[in-house]
Amino acid sequence: MIYRFRIILDTEEDVFRDIEIEKTATLEEFHNVITQSFSFDGTEMASFYTSDEQWSQGEEISLFDMSDGNNPVRLMAETRLEDVVYESSPRLLYIYDFLSMWTFMVELAEVAEFENGREYPNVMFVHGQLPDQAPDKEFKADPEDDYDAYDDEEGFVDLDDYDEMDFNENWN
Repeated sequence: MIYRFRIILDTEEDVFRDIEIEKTATLEEFHNVITQSFSFDGTEMASFYTSDEQWSQGEEISLFDMSDGNNPVRLMAETRLEDVVYESSPRLLYIYDFLSMWTFMVELAEVAEFENGREYPNVMFVHGQLPDQAPDKEFKADPEDDYDAYDDEEGFVDLDDYDEMDFNENWN
């Protein structure tokens, strides 16, 4: 079976690629096709994240294991597309270059039959030009979080007011 994906750059302009790839391909193979289709050199760190209908970031699937060994990390090279993407859960987030934060929404558009004579992966359609820089991200607080708890004067610590701090500055 073949998965047909639309990979959309998170920007105001329409920039996306439609890609066909075998469902048994690894996420690392998918990563390589995405970087090539958007003309990245492929040398930066990247991760896929499982996602829901609201594009919330779920479990990370990383290109490399950067952990300290205590928490197991799921790796792209060891994870097949069919293990994380299905018709009932068709979305992934893809982040390329964690300094620039190129952010892509990846959605399974169709599951198709393998076509004889066609090479996979296949970039089916290209729309829009990649901007010179990654689009700025606007990070918003979760409305469920209660940040008002720190608005009162008693809970606020002025780090410039050393005289009011309760410590001995010559402690060593």
